[in-house]
Amino acid sequence: MATDKMIRRKEGAIGWMIFNNPERHNAVSLEMWQEVERITDDFAADADVRVVVVTGAGGKAFVSGADISKFESERASAEAVAVYNATTDRVYAKLHALAKPTIAMIRGYCIGGGLGFAVCCDLRIAADNARFAVPAAKLGLGYALPGLRRLIEVVGPSFAKEIFFTARQFSSAEAIAMGLVNRVLPDAELDAYVKSYADTIAGNAPMTVTAVKRIIGEALKDPDERDLALCDRLVTECFASRDYIEGRRAFMEKRKPEFVGR
Repeated sequence: MATDKMIRRKEGAIGWMIFNNPERHNAVSLEMWQEVERITDDFAADADVRVVVVTGAGGKAFVSGADISKFESERASAEAVAVYNATTDRVYAKLHALAKPTIAMIRGYCIGGGLGFAVCCDLRIAADNARFAVPAAKLGLGYALPGLRRLIEVVGPSFAKEIFFTARQFSSAEAIAMGLVNRVLPDAELDAYVKSYADTIAGNAPMTVTAVKRIIGEALKDPDERDLALCDRLVTECFASRDYIEGRRAFMEKRKPEFVGR
């Protein structure tokens, strides 16, 4: 069942996924994670959506972590904890593996599971008021390998250790210095910038963008885990596509290409 705590919206080629629990700084319940999974699946299957933007409502937070007010009902037993963890692990993996480019638009708090979710996105663009932290060491929580690996892929092992060892909040300036975010904008400029960035990506050849995303994913794997045949096939498909013909023609005719993803 859908929840009003998650908003799904489409604007042209952009799919928007919005955490809508501002009275709790967009803390996430199990029901919200389940809706995130449904939205992700919907955008994955929608050929009209070329870019997905994830953000939080209310202006004060992207996602501030788990909704502690729901712990009694959602995480009171070992079985309930197992269900919750399996759901969040599956959601993170789906977003990370989504073939389409993803952008986390971050203002305010991006804490704990919120940072884990943002790291699953391809790009992170933040307002200058953004704050980042993983307070696991203040709570005695363990963090599994997949989430740590995704963070390491973004910031490297040394900064990943600093984020976890200190459990403190980092500013947007610190975040960009460690490579945690791609861009930092004044808060008033963030929405327009991200919309323009998403439109730019959506206007490029979808097969090329998808191929690059998947090949980079293979490059980050251990050498014996890489699917080299997949990488070769993705490149070949780009050169055999209608979009490759359109791209060449548009360049010669000095016009904007109209890519169809085939």
